[in-house]
Amino acid sequence: MNFIVTPLAIFLLSCLSLSLFGCGEKESENQSKVFALGSEITLETELPAVLTKELTPEEKSKLASEIMPPAPKNEPTAEEKFLRLKKEADAGNAIAQNGLGVLYFTGAAISKDTAGKIMNNDPATAAAWFHRSALQGNAEAQLNLGLMYANGEGGLAKDAAKAVEFFQKAAAQGNADAQNNIAVMYLTGEGVPKSTSKAVEFFQKAAAQGSADAQANLNAMK
Repeated sequence: MNFIVTPLAIFLLSCLSLSLFGCGEKESENQSKVFALGSEITLETELPAVLTKELTPEEKSKLASEIMPPAPKNEPTAEEKFLRLKKEADAGNAIAQNGLGVLYFTGAAISKDTAGKIMNNDPATAAAWFHRSALQGNAEAQLNLGLMYANGEGGLAKDAAKAVEFFQKAAAQGNADAQNNIAVMYLTGEGVPKSTSKAVEFFQKAAAQGSADAQANLNAMK
């Protein structure tokens, strides 16, 4: 019997400070990704130098018009959004720190590895930002960090007990996804003593908040 664990929540930029959870606003399909490359930030809407170094300005403009999506009008650029979020995260804003973590985890903000190669995503940097936010009590970051410990991602050793610790912190704040996940761990006995009654208790709490995953898990138990 398979049970559903809630994956890393991904709601990007907009509630600024960007809380990838609970923003209630999806990222536009035209939204540019931001690539954080050391001290340099380039945008997905900028043509890579490898494509343009032999082109004239006119040829660059023509190529850009053919392959780049139109920039949204009267909106901050992706670079401006990224820099604003990074500034707030650096200043200690827990919501922004969690949001920045999601950007790095999903690949919307990308770093270079030690060899200078662009990585598809940067879970290690994501884990660092989630940790900063989680220590300030942000439930979404606690959920995300718990998932990273559960899966052994971002340089974190797979640790069910640590995953449970952070799921419990988020669940205690009423986070339905964390409640669902801690219920699964009680059901399977990962990181906590196995307890069907505890699993049902947390599934019911999450389901009462509208969690479809938790309701599906309750139905599976029947």
